[in-house]
Amino acid sequence: MSDSLFTDTAMRTASLALDGLSLRQQAISRNLANIDTPGYQAQTVNFEQTLKRMVAGSNELGLKTTNISHQTTAAQEARFSVSTRPGGTFRADQNNVDVDVEMTDMSEAGVAYQAISQAISKKLLLLKTLAK
Repeated sequence: MSDSLFTDTAMRTASLALDGLSLRQQAISRNLANIDTPGYQAQTVNFEQTLKRMVAGSNELGLKTTNISHQTTAAQEARFSVSTRPGGTFRADQNNVDVDVEMTDMSEAGVAYQAISQAISKKLLLLKTLAK
């Protein structure tokens, strides 16, 4: 029973969202590191679609894989897609990284990461209080 308290849909979703936000922060860092690289195109991570797919399929029964050649379920295949950011203005060197856009995205991802982390902490504190 205690395992179900920590592996419910909300905790799995929050964990997956933190993973996606972390990957988004890494992509933003790469963009900023390559701001002067000719031909570099800004990258973005769209983890929201994967998150929605995972939540929609959260009631599916997971399959046990005992061999590496077994197929996996959608829950086990939670992969976030890193793609080039659409739009933006290309400079003469064909680089489209905009420092203002990157800093805004970094701030938004940081705030979202902090909010989700606090929600997880509060849930765990509640569970700790209930266990007493």
